[in-house]
Amino acid sequence: MTLKLLPVQSRPREKLLERGPGALSDAELLAIFLRTGITGMNAIELATELLDSFGSLRALLAADKATFCQYKGLGPAKYAQLQAVLEMNQRHLEETLKKEDALTSPAHTRRYLTHVLRDRHREAFYILFLDNQHRVLNGEVLFEGTIDSASVYPREVVKRSLELNAAALILAHNHPSGVAEPSQSDRRITRRISDALALVDIRVLDHFVVGDGEITSFAERGWL
Repeated sequence: MTLKLLPVQSRPREKLLERGPGALSDAELLAIFLRTGITGMNAIELATELLDSFGSLRALLAADKATFCQYKGLGPAKYAQLQAVLEMNQRHLEETLKKEDALTSPAHTRRYLTHVLRDRHREAFYILFLDNQHRVLNGEVLFEGTIDSASVYPREVVKRSLELNAAALILAHNHPSGVAEPSQSDRRITRRISDALALVDIRVLDHFVVGDGEITSFAERGWL
């Protein structure tokens, strides 16, 4: 059955406009993104099959180009469209974060860092550079390593902090294993960075470890 034959209240686009995006299932949201189905399947049926194939909406969104494009109804154009949507979402989160005090908006800071780091297959060391009022000056991946570890150099952190005239930093990195428990190596590099930055009067306010669905704060553990 084509979507046009469904009752108006059951069509994803009309349902979203009437009740808001939170009222839609993953399949209905994906159907709006797909816009059309394929021969023998309307957009909702195709969306349902794709979610079954990928295992979840998150897995579909995180798929690389080769994996994404091998499924019927998807392809390079849809992949490019999806990447544009994901990038807009990240820029929206970053722009919102820059308007706030990173310390007084811990939930948004965690949500932003989770979005940036959670689905990376390699370990990445991300830094939020803050001004003296704890507003975000910039956020960037400064180091990226193998799936197990990243080589992090305190001197490069100091150099970049001075270039941006940062007064404080929030550090973050992901554990591709999905476990957000900090290692002894994580604690050692945090101390080395903190000590190096202290020489130029720059503070490390927190270090977050991002896992799969959880995030650990060094500050909350009393380690900073």
